[in-house]
Formats: sequence, structure tokens, C-alpha cells
Amino acid sequence: MLRQIIHIDEEKCNGCGLCANACHEGAIEMVNGKAKLVRENFCDGFGDCLPSCPTGAITFEEREAPAYDENAVKKAQEDKKMEMPKFKLFQGSGCPGSQVMEFNHNEDGHENANKDNQKEFVSMQQGFYSKPVSRLAQWPCQIKLLPTQAEFFDGAKLLIAADCTAYAYANMHEDFMKGKVTIIGCPKLDDIDYTEKLTAIIRDNDIRSVTVVRMEVPCCGGLQRAAENALQLSGKFIPWQVVTISRDGKILD
Repeated sequence: MLRQIIHIDEEKCNGCGLCANACHEGAIEMVNGKAKLVRENFCDGFGDCLPSCPTGAITFEEREAPAYDENAVKKAQEDKKMEMPKFKLFQGSGCPGSQVMEFNHNEDGHENANKDNQKEFVSMQQGFYSKPVSRLAQWPCQIKLLPTQAEFFDGAKLLIAADCTAYAYANMHEDFMKGKVTIIGCPKLDDIDYTEKLTAIIRDNDIRSVTVVRMEVPCCGGLQRAAENALQLSGKFIPWQVVTISRDGKILD
């Protein structure tokens, strides 16, 4: 039948695997380091993979192709869920740095901690303190690398943080990242508008709240504006707040 379907330009494809992550139907796979439309009957022609492609390698075309088989897609999705390891989610097989993963930290931050060693103490001149642990809940965390839909977004409290905040604010993990899905970016260094990506994340997932943590410097205003625009464009009414960090590591508001 003649219908709309995606086309992948192999010359433009850089093998990042983001489109395979974004394609929830499983129509795209990474083959020899390149994205391939391997199941035409799994492609619904809606193009969820398009916004994820950083090189513009994916476009629409109208051509002869098998009809979209929703039942086959649902069965494949169910089969994939049964095969997924507990606490971790891997999608696609492109660049290892962009493979989606979900972490299950216990209260002490250790995934497989022995009961006798769940708390590690470090001796300091003025006493003892618990060793800091990571509160990062998923990978990737860079906005540019994130898929617009992923299981870790389901019911998530979303933290949108400027890159520098984790270095300026000493207790970033405990005060802001704990219990949240953390995504980070810098509109000045990336030189892009995050609005479209953030809109898709908020609109297409069950996001419960949004916290924006930015630096006091003017360029961080781009991150805040992108988040505010995304909230408005998503059509959703969810709790949100903006926290500003000073350059010497203090909370300003």
C-alpha cells in the first residue's frame, strides 16, 4: 500500500542510536553502526524518532510499504518487557554513551550493598560523616542525548539543571537530585533551544512536577525560558519551581 513512512539517510547517520531509543514500536535497529528501518510494518509513520536525530538523517517519504501492524507491535513490546532485566532498561544498540539505563539506588545509594557495609564513614579532623552517594536515577542525563520517551519518565519528578549547578552547589545530589529524574544542559555551550525537546518530554510522559535549578548568570536564563515555554506548550498544569544558585554556591531564591 502507498503510505507515509520514515527514510533514514545512512550518509548522515552518525550511529548515536537515539532514534532506536525513541522508536517505541521497535521498527529501527542499529546495524553495523548505522540506524536501519528493519521492520516497515512496525513503523506508524508518526515520526517520534525525528526529533531525536541530531544530524537530520531521518525524513518522511510516501512510498509502497506494508501496512502498520499494531497487533504485531504490541506483541513485540510485551515480549520485550518480559526480557528486560529488573531495575535496568537498555534500548537500542548504538553509541554506548547514549544507551538508556535506569538505576535503583537504595536509601544509602548502593545498588547491591551488604548489610554490614551499607554505611561507610570517612574520618575527618572534626569528626565523621557519611560518604556521599550518587542520586542520579538514569542514563543518559544530557538533554541532547535523552530520548523524548522512556520508562523512567513515568510518574517522574523532573529536575532540569544547568551543568554548572552541580559544581557550584555542594549538596546537589541530596537536596535536588534525590527522588528525581535529572536532566542537564547548557544553552550557551550547546547553542540550541531546548524548548522542543523539553516540550515533548513533558507532553508525552507522566511528569508529576518540574524543578529548574539554574545559575545566577544571564546565559542560564535560556534554560529557564525553555522549561517555562515547554510547560506552556505541553498543555499540562503541573507543579513547578525555579531555584537559582549563586556563583559561590548559595541558594538565592
